[in-house]
Amino acid sequence: MGTITITATRRPAALSKVPMAVSVIGEERLQAQALNNIRDIAAEVPSLQFRTTASAKDQSIFIRGMGTISTSPGIESTTSAVVDGVPLARQGQVNLDLLEVDRIEVLRGPQGTLFGKNASAGVVQVISKGPSSYFTGFGEVGYYGGGGETRFKAGVSGPLVEGQLNGLLGVLSADYKGNVTNAITHETVNGYRQNGAVAKLAYVGSADLKALVSLDYMSARNTTPQGVVIGTTFTEFGTGRVTRNPVFEAALLPVVPSRTQRQINSVQNTYAEDLSWGLSAQLDWTAWGGHKWTAISAYRVWQNTQQQDRTRTSTLTAAYPVQIDLGELKFNQVSQELRVASPLGGSTDYVAGLFFFRGDNDETYRRDTTQLLASNATKLDTGVANYGVTTRNMAAFGELTQHFTPSLRGLLGARVLRDDVSFRFARTSTSATPVAGIQTAFDARGNVSHDDYSARTGLQFDLSPSANVYATLSRGYKGPAYNVAFSMLPQDVEAVRPETSMAYEVGYKLSFDRNRGLFTLALFKQDFDDLQVNFRDTYNGSIITRLVNAGSVTTQGVESELTFRPLAALRLTAATAYTKATIKNFVCPTGTTAACNINGQPLPYAPEWKAALSGDYRWNLDSGHTWVLGSSFNWQSKTQFDLNQTPETVQPAYGIWNAYASWSDASGWKVSAVAKNLLNKSYATNVSVFTGGLARWVPRDDQRYFGISARKEF
Repeated sequence: MGTITITATRRPAALSKVPMAVSVIGEERLQAQALNNIRDIAAEVPSLQFRTTASAKDQSIFIRGMGTISTSPGIESTTSAVVDGVPLARQGQVNLDLLEVDRIEVLRGPQGTLFGKNASAGVVQVISKGPSSYFTGFGEVGYYGGGGETRFKAGVSGPLVEGQLNGLLGVLSADYKGNVTNAITHETVNGYRQNGAVAKLAYVGSADLKALVSLDYMSARNTTPQGVVIGTTFTEFGTGRVTRNPVFEAALLPVVPSRTQRQINSVQNTYAEDLSWGLSAQLDWTAWGGHKWTAISAYRVWQNTQQQDRTRTSTLTAAYPVQIDLGELKFNQVSQELRVASPLGGSTDYVAGLFFFRGDNDETYRRDTTQLLASNATKLDTGVANYGVTTRNMAAFGELTQHFTPSLRGLLGARVLRDDVSFRFARTSTSATPVAGIQTAFDARGNVSHDDYSARTGLQFDLSPSANVYATLSRGYKGPAYNVAFSMLPQDVEAVRPETSMAYEVGYKLSFDRNRGLFTLALFKQDFDDLQVNFRDTYNGSIITRLVNAGSVTTQGVESELTFRPLAALRLTAATAYTKATIKNFVCPTGTTAACNINGQPLPYAPEWKAALSGDYRWNLDSGHTWVLGSSFNWQSKTQFDLNQTPETVQPAYGIWNAYASWSDASGWKVSAVAKNLLNKSYATNVSVFTGGLARWVPRDDQRYFGISARKEF
């Protein structure tokens, strides 16, 4: 297995030596198991969950049961996504497939000291491959069933000026028709089409000075519907009040709701188009007694256009108006980080730096509501909201390790920061009174500034050269927020208070059998105050979500990971997580009509138990041919998707069994095959309540499918 090197501490370090819980998935595993994006790896990391919706704008990442659900650009996520040192402010930016990835690191627990921004629950860090100093390249094509998916990748890397400049170029194209059928148009949906490219140029002409310029581009069109209807009856938690919608169920025909069906009834297919690109420059140099300096400058753009069929039926009835949404989003961010790392080997090691970030978000969102009047005439009302949010973040940070003895180390770090958030909002409506899904005209502006800090302290002790224990205490922080969205109301003008947390973690790491095995264990508890959450409510007869400070919650549990090569040809991994993420004291929003006695209930997207097991065996033949046969099994206990605790929005426990195999030879050819969901288990990655009932989001592997790919390296 060898030593696994990561950069969770902002400098290279062995995974077995870092005093925090980290999961790592490398390039080899990503390729073997056909893991193409962060949604895919969520099944492989027990503490990680991914919320799927119809548009990347509304998706989010959860670590240890903590994440943020909101369409508002005026709120940060509780977890952070960082690509090559650049934090991404909107999680929709990381929804697309990944290009030229070296590894993905999932850092669990507050990471605000070194990573800043929205990192109070953890960080998903993507480290891409850099240009090589020797000429290399590859081409890969693949076909996968279960909806007809084709993939193409190619890349080339090597020296442009020997010993001075290296370059890299990679391209990607993917097309998937989908696995959901529109019963009205007979089209296949829930698919995607993506095209992307990455180019890098590295200066390597000096031992003390390195420079890297990166440019990436990705476009996508997704046909993910607003879920498929699984039921027209749901129960309100606490009161037991049952809502039945037989009129909607009749209008849904020929689609019959069930927990496993994969049909929609729509004449306005939902789609979302994304365009994401970015330019970054990283400069690394050594000066002043071996100190290593790093400067990362980045500019990124993300655009999202979406059409949403909120009705989920093609039939207009008096009780269920037809609602079509059209949204356009333009977001750009600029960030600058400067940090310095001290030379290793002294009594004190440290990393310190400065950080600046600015994000600008502009959106236009339109909703058309067609009602059937008593006279059987139809009436069209339109609401249009134009809004924007500007966020700024400035920080100074540092973390040091004090070596008290060769075996005992102390850790101390902090980040002091300032957040500025401002918004503008204007909604117009063709109706002077509220209509279904459209509130009346409204204008507002606001701004808030806040100074705060994140911190971490702890101890680490080496039990032996290959085993250590650690204990850390961390303070997490997420800045103030606004609920800036299409249905913004007068009560949303006031900023939501910052979210803070205190986290406790105790861990054990053991490298054994001459580095052929690594075992890690972490016990954790994190208490959140002023939790920022979306709470489903009803206002003027329409279902809305309210962004509120919901009080206090706790997430606690134990995680373990084992990677072991008992034989040179055999690799085994086992990762488990027990997470108890519960609401301690929910503060009921003023004026709510919903039942909110949910103290003691689980947080959404937080299964208590989750496990990921995998293994593979490699045959290296004298002829230069290599065969690999592997399998994985991922299981999780029941999951509640709804903060309001609707009983019908629970996904029962399920397990997914996958298998993979490959053949390669010395000339660079490799043929791989995968079998996904061999047990043919249908499940949901999200279940939500809407006016007519319940809808689930159908995952890519909702049914058994097989795939094959061919790759040529040179």
